[in-house]
Amino acid sequence: MKTGILLAAFGSSEPTAHRELTAFEATVREAFPTLPIRWAFTSNIIRHRLADEGKKTDSVRKALLRMWHEKFTHIAVQSLHVVPGKEYTDLAREVTHPGPDNEAFTRVTLGAPLLNTDQDVEKVADAIIAHLPEQRAALETVILMGHGTWHSGDSRYAPLASAVARRDPNILLATMNGARTIHHVLEEFAADPPAKVWLVPLMAVAGAHAIQDMAGDDPESWKSLLASAGISCDPVLKGVAGYPGFAEIWIEHLRRALDELA
Repeated sequence: MKTGILLAAFGSSEPTAHRELTAFEATVREAFPTLPIRWAFTSNIIRHRLADEGKKTDSVRKALLRMWHEKFTHIAVQSLHVVPGKEYTDLAREVTHPGPDNEAFTRVTLGAPLLNTDQDVEKVADAIIAHLPEQRAALETVILMGHGTWHSGDSRYAPLASAVARRDPNILLATMNGARTIHHVLEEFAADPPAKVWLVPLMAVAGAHAIQDMAGDDPESWKSLLASAGISCDPVLKGVAGYPGFAEIWIEHLRRALDELA
C-alpha cells in the first residue's frame, strides 16, 4: 500500500498565488508529514497560460497517471475550491468515475470544498472574522469578493453572508458571477454609502480576479466602481488559503478523505 495526497486547485499564473499555494502545501506537510504531495490545476486556461510561460502543470487526470506510474495505490484528492460549483463537480467526476488512466488504483477519495456543509459555513464565518485586516477600524465596511457561479453551488454563498452578518453587520459578501454581485451592493449603498471599504478576496488565492477584477484600474473593477460612487477602497491581495483558519477547514476535509481510504 502506497498512499499519497493530490491537491487540486483551480490554478493561477500570478506569482502571489503561487506563493500562497506553496504556503498551503507547507501546512499540509505539517499535518501529514509522512505522505507525498502532488498538485493538479483544474483550469485548462491556466494550465495553457503557464505552459506558454514554460511552466509545466498537470490536469487531475495527468497527475493521477503520474502517481500510478509512481506505484501509488491509495490517493486522497483534496479540492481547494470554495464552493461545490462546476469546477468541483468536474473534479468529482474525474475522481469518482475513473477512466483507464487511474482504474488501477486500489482507492481514490475526494476531500470536500471549503463551503460544503452548514457546519463549514459557520467555521468559515469564524475564520473571516479571525482574519480581517488588522488595520480595519471596528465599523469600517468590508466587502468579500467570491468568484460565484451559475451552478447550484452558488447557493452556498447566501448562508455564509448571513452567518458573517450575524457576527459583524459591516461585512458584506458579493460575487463576480451568480445571484449577488457588486452591483447589488452598490444599489444598497445608494442611500447611505460608506466613506471607505476594504476589499477582501474570498478565493483560495489572490490571482488575476483579485488583482484585476477586484483591485485593478479597469473601469469595471470593483475598486473603480466603488470609487465612481465616491467610496475609497483598501484592497487586500491575499487569498484565504494563506490564512490558518481557512486552511484548517480544508485540512479537516483532507483528513476525512484519508480516513476513507482505509
